[in-house]
Amino acid sequence: MATTIPDLPPADDEDTPRSPRGIQSVEVGGQLLKVLARTGRRMALKDLARAADMTAAKAHPYLVSFGKLGLIEQDAVSGHYGLGPLAMQLGLISLQQVDPVRLAIAELPALAQRIGYTVSASVWGDSGPTIIRVEEGPTAVYVAMRHGTTASVRHTATGKVFAAFGPHERAAAALAAEGFAGALDEPAFAAELEAVRQHQISEVTDQLLPGISALATPVFDGFGQLVLCIAVIGPSATLQTGPASPAAQHLREAARSLSQRLGAPVSPV
Repeated sequence: MATTIPDLPPADDEDTPRSPRGIQSVEVGGQLLKVLARTGRRMALKDLARAADMTAAKAHPYLVSFGKLGLIEQDAVSGHYGLGPLAMQLGLISLQQVDPVRLAIAELPALAQRIGYTVSASVWGDSGPTIIRVEEGPTAVYVAMRHGTTASVRHTATGKVFAAFGPHERAAAALAAEGFAGALDEPAFAAELEAVRQHQISEVTDQLLPGISALATPVFDGFGQLVLCIAVIGPSATLQTGPASPAAQHLREAARSLSQRLGAPVSPV
């Protein structure tokens, strides 16, 4: 007598990546938490549910459970919902665990490839803006830029970012040490720094080195403080500058992503 062998499901393709299984209800309810985190304010149930793309009846049980956990809390007077004490504790702990320098350094290789030029990350050191990492891109630029180099506050894109977003007194002291005392009060330089704040992009062309241009942008932490600066440098003949240039857009997107991972509320420029 013939034996019937049942059809077996096709074997998984080992080369096809599979995402880990999750719990859909948690992901659905998590949209409510995302809305509260994104808006940064307490919201009425109907408005919160609408923003999370669900009905109020569907949203309410999630909010009750989140309230029991301390992830959200309801105002006793208005009835509006906001993030609770556990959410705040998680946020603070997350900020303590995140190292902005480590995050930035990890992003530089891919950023250099996307932009096509050498990129760097800098922090404020004992003597001013200090380069902590340089990642060469496909278009190498052979200039005196290496780890530990102190950037000019007056003549580099990186320095101008720190002057625009850092403490006034600190920038003034660094400029004075460079021989530019009172530069922050010069109308032309003050207007340049205001443009940097507006566009979150600093640019220089042939200022410090003939034939070399650079762009730089700030990275903020969860308290809105400037923690580091990322920059791109290249030949003036090929590197397009300006807030709307492709390099500036890539640079700004990378900085926004880093700032968001550090807890900063980042809004589009």
